[in-house]
Amino acid sequence: MTRNHEAGLPSQSGAWSGDTVAVALQENGARENDATLLALETRFNALVAELDHVVQRHRGEALTKEAEATLAHLDPVERAIMETPACTIAGLGVKARHAAYVLSEYWETPIDRIDWDARAIRLLIEAICDIARTPLPLGSLRDGG
Repeated sequence: MTRNHEAGLPSQSGAWSGDTVAVALQENGARENDATLLALETRFNALVAELDHVVQRHRGEALTKEAEATLAHLDPVERAIMETPACTIAGLGVKARHAAYVLSEYWETPIDRIDWDARAIRLLIEAICDIARTPLPLGSLRDGG
């Protein structure tokens, strides 16, 4: 089996230039690399849902051991999302959605009432999510609160 065939590329000689094959192989590798980010996002979303559930159950009480345990599991996942490079727009979308979660206060006020820096970051995150065709986790706050 040839390298081109293994990568899902045409095996006819001359069908692709060397540069085209290199770009296609690079894109396949990028998708594989972003598989890590996509898996991290799945884990992140599950842990955030778990944390939200714990917080709802214990509303008004001090942080419970259950919430602390969930936060302890969430921390390395968040760090991995931040440290893993994005290779595709899908991976960049993961990073943008995570940034929106971390900076959720930027969606608590209508955009015309937040400071310049917050507005710039909010608009950048929203643009990335739009291009990635993925919803912002703060969708209900997105259009001005």
